[in-house]
Amino acid sequence: MSALVLVSLSWVVLATGFSGVALARLLRSRRTASPTGTKVPVLLLRPVDAPTPRELENLATPIDYAGPLEQVVVSPYRPRLAPGVRWLPSDPLTPNRKVGHLLYALEVLQTQGRVVLAVDADVAVTGALVEGLASPVASGAALSTAAPTPVGPEDGASRAMAGLLRYTHHSFRALDAMSAGAKAVCGKALGLSPVAMEALKDLADHIGEDLELSKRLHARGLEVALSGAPAVVPLGAVESWGTPLARFTRWMQVLASHRPALFPTVPLLFTPTLPLVLLAGVLGSPLLVGAVAGLVTVRTLLALRLAVLSTPAGLPGSTVDTGLPYALTDWLLGEGLLLVAFLCSLWQQGTVTWRGRTYALQPGGRMVRVWPELSGGPG
Repeated sequence: MSALVLVSLSWVVLATGFSGVALARLLRSRRTASPTGTKVPVLLLRPVDAPTPRELENLATPIDYAGPLEQVVVSPYRPRLAPGVRWLPSDPLTPNRKVGHLLYALEVLQTQGRVVLAVDADVAVTGALVEGLASPVASGAALSTAAPTPVGPEDGASRAMAGLLRYTHHSFRALDAMSAGAKAVCGKALGLSPVAMEALKDLADHIGEDLELSKRLHARGLEVALSGAPAVVPLGAVESWGTPLARFTRWMQVLASHRPALFPTVPLLFTPTLPLVLLAGVLGSPLLVGAVAGLVTVRTLLALRLAVLSTPAGLPGSTVDTGLPYALTDWLLGEGLLLVAFLCSLWQQGTVTWRGRTYALQPGGRMVRVWPELSGGPG
């Protein structure tokens, strides 16, 4: 047996064991029903700069929440809004504009006696999501988060995005099951306690503020809870493969800045299938081929389990969820997308270009403006 075959076999065993543990934990878990009857007063903040037609539709979707709810769109200009939705003009100068929007809203709006939720405009908010985020905070959690669940993909790029976030180890349900230390948090949908709002004030110059917020709260022994209801993100068709690739390349850069020890696990544990299939084909070892076949089987079972756990109920509008059938194939598309994004991030370590500006990344995701602009901007 050659050294390369032996190394490949070791890699297969490691990756299969990782997936097997995740599958076992997820098989023991059940879909958590969101608390019903939660009626705590809620302030729902929707930070957005330039909403797309799809996002405007999301902002206009009625929310069937039983308690008092005020929805405020925090934006530089006033989009067309549904009745009862308030506009708060905001044009922050902070590197992280989303955090800047939130900090301004928290400064000028009345938050006392209400649970504050911050949800991106690409999420179609439902009453179940509001309850799922507000209830843990009302019960004492420092922060709540919801698993982003893309639905309605219509082309290869959107299917890869949905596959990555729903059917692979990068699903936030899988990340939550495998978390050691600070919980994996997605900033698309958050419930903020007063202590989390206070901690957010230090993160206006950070990218990946959700990861840093979770890390700081965990260091203080505070609870971060996962909502039983998902954050549904209607997709439709994506303009090009460059859109998801740029997004997840930046995600890899954020991971390298916030959790450098976890960065090498992306190819080793999160995206090993395609490289190992290629190695098995090139090396031709029957033992390696059999081991890789076992890995593919376990990964497929994991995708199917995640599909069951992530199938949302009561989708807004005419959105259709692809659900179980796409899970059989799209987990591999998602792995491939993340692997390419990881490779792209290797050539962009240390800096990130965000909203047309280039920043040097420091530990913890802190961004420092680079002059002159590497992207051809001022300077």
